[in-house]
Amino acid sequence: MKSKLPITSAILTNRFERRTFVLGALQGGVGLMLATRLGYLAVAQNEKYQAASESNRVNLTLIPPRRGWVLDRFGNALAANRADFRVDLIPDRVSDPERTMKTLADLLALPADRVRDISDKLDKARGFQPVEVASSLQWEQFAAVSVRLPELPGVIPQRGYSRFYPTGAAVGHLVGYVGAASAEDYEKERNALLITPGFKIGKDGLEKHFETRLRGVPGARRVEATASGRIVRDLGTREDVPGKPIQLTINAGLQDYAARRIGLESGSVVVMDCETGDVLAMASMPSFDPNSFSDGIGRIEWKMLSEDDHVPLRNKVLRGLYPPGSTVKPMVAMAFLEAGLDPSASVNCGGGLRVGNRVFHCWNRRGHGSVDMAKGIYQSCDVYFYHFAQQIGMDKIAAMARRLGLGQEFPMPYPGQSYGTVPDPAWKLRKYNKEWAVYDTVNATIGQGYMLVNPLQQAVMASRIASGREVMPRLLLDRNAPPVKPMGFRQDHLDYIHAAMSEVVNGRGTAGRAKLPVDVLMAGKTGTAQVVGLNIANGKSGQWKYRDHGHFIAFAPFDKPKYACAVVIEHGGGSSAAYPIARDVMTYIFAPDKAMAVLGEFEKQWGGNVQQRMAAKYNVYAAKYGASAPKPVPDDAELTEQVEEGRKPDTAPATAQTDAAAPGAEPEAPAPAPVASPSPVPPAPPVPAAAPATGGQ
Repeated sequence: MKSKLPITSAILTNRFERRTFVLGALQGGVGLMLATRLGYLAVAQNEKYQAASESNRVNLTLIPPRRGWVLDRFGNALAANRADFRVDLIPDRVSDPERTMKTLADLLALPADRVRDISDKLDKARGFQPVEVASSLQWEQFAAVSVRLPELPGVIPQRGYSRFYPTGAAVGHLVGYVGAASAEDYEKERNALLITPGFKIGKDGLEKHFETRLRGVPGARRVEATASGRIVRDLGTREDVPGKPIQLTINAGLQDYAARRIGLESGSVVVMDCETGDVLAMASMPSFDPNSFSDGIGRIEWKMLSEDDHVPLRNKVLRGLYPPGSTVKPMVAMAFLEAGLDPSASVNCGGGLRVGNRVFHCWNRRGHGSVDMAKGIYQSCDVYFYHFAQQIGMDKIAAMARRLGLGQEFPMPYPGQSYGTVPDPAWKLRKYNKEWAVYDTVNATIGQGYMLVNPLQQAVMASRIASGREVMPRLLLDRNAPPVKPMGFRQDHLDYIHAAMSEVVNGRGTAGRAKLPVDVLMAGKTGTAQVVGLNIANGKSGQWKYRDHGHFIAFAPFDKPKYACAVVIEHGGGSSAAYPIARDVMTYIFAPDKAMAVLGEFEKQWGGNVQQRMAAKYNVYAAKYGASAPKPVPDDAELTEQVEEGRKPDTAPATAQTDAAAPGAEPEAPAPAPVASPSPVPPAPPVPAAAPATGGQ
């Protein structure tokens, strides 16, 4: 066995030197790598890290732009902005939501139901999506939150501007509302502005349709801050660029008056300039307060709105559909005249008319005696129209209805209009695969059965009859718009219809109490539309949902028409619920003081104006439910969806009508001692009578 060599000092020295060399080489390599990396960071990456350092030192914050105002025709604000102190929460920055909410509730005196609403929104919100805690704060409240910021991570107090609607619910359906952008909105745009606390976008109505125009350009603020976030100094501010305003044809005073005058009823009022088509008022009530929606509606108010059987979320002007009742009779009379019927041709009304093996009743079961066209209009005699409609035929009547705007969808800045139904033989064959019958003509000629319209269409019909021009409703003010073209009606035909409609109000007609209390004569036409059969209810009393709808169309001045209106009152019990409202609304145009005095007396009986009544109702709900209100407020996306669901257009009847609807009763008596119309119904020049038609049978 070979013996080991002895380890000498030379061997040990050699080994140590080798190891020292290897370690030194490794250390030198690491040092070279570090030096290279440091050089790379210091030279090649200099700009990147200088920018990062500056970003840590300087905070850049977007300033939400002020939205463009929505103005009426005179420059009055329908939607404006006001200076605002507000507090928001950024969910992903809140470390202890329960403690944070308790502190904010104490500082801001938040009620229990509001705290619960905010907590619900925090649970549903995406991490980047701001949740509003409170707005329109007093300076003391705002300051109290600001000094506690170090212990309230995720709380963002800020000064800015919020959307404000001076007349509240009166413009809810007209203007719409704004709200915080949803996650879906952000996904579509990928715009950092959408997740900036305090920024809101249009969610409905004109606010949504004109979003691009109203939004504006955001500003920015640069501040120097410490690592803990404490602001050291301002480095500069770039002001926001406000959105562009839009000016409407609306008369703000008239809009507010119309909304308030509807009172406790459920209905709508449309007023138009019948020379230009400008919409002066478009009120649908009851409504919602867009200020509440914009500030973040709470569970109490949402419960109050969603449980209301008067459907305050539905825009009844555009999306409500109703049988028009006798308001179509001037239109039908125009069809008769165009077809060549002599207006002096008469029929005896004994309270009904036998057609085949049935008797179709007049609203006046005692009968009207001998009735010509003028009397048929101002006394609203159904038998007259039953009789001559069979001779003229439904095709000609339907053509006139469409010519006057019924069944038409207008180019308005709102989605989803309900354009109703103007029935004729071809329509019924397509819809139900059934032939037209005589009772279909009987129904349609008195505005029942398949005939369905919305209130805007009725206002257009009244405007076109009044002016003889093809007016189209418009909301954006254009003072240089070209004049509206004539429709080609004979002036003597228009004069005859105008005179008969004047008799409705100022003479021997069915709406003597609609006479204006000013030196202006208004012409009009009443209408009562049956909702259920007389075997269920009489249409005048009983359950609200079984009462007849009330209609009234009108224009004034009678001899030189300038303004036209349509009023529809849902389940008002007949036209007597509609024409007093039309009278007062038209009075406001000519004598605002007189109209306001009348409204003041009504509102004393009703429990205050719209805002006061809504506040009182809210207090009742709050006292009953408080924070225990079982229905949580929907988030912004769900709210938009549910509002749209509540506004879906009504549809035509799903099943075929197989019998004539009994006409609703018109007012039993005019006002005492009616004043005769200064322009009595003139005898029209003789024209050849039309040959009897089959009526589409």
